[in-house]
Amino acid sequence: MNELLENIDKIQTTELGIIRIKKNLEFESENVIKYCKNIIKVSDKIIKKGKNWYVYKKNIVLTINASSYGIITAHKNKKVCE
Repeated sequence: MNELLENIDKIQTTELGIIRIKKNLEFESENVIKYCKNIIKVSDKIIKKGKNWYVYKKNIVLTINASSYGIITAHKNKKVCE
């Protein structure tokens, strides 16, 4: 099993992180952490590169710090969207 999935309960972010994720994903719900955890659980691919995890699901990419399990940001993957 993937280390990120094994530690999914540690996933967190800051208040600014929540605002950034909502803006980047055009997401309205208040439960951003739960939404991101669900993306991780059903992801297409998870890669650890350097100090971060990159989680890919359809047109979404999450960037998560590998040591703190903090969600740094989320973006729509333009390569998949186009």
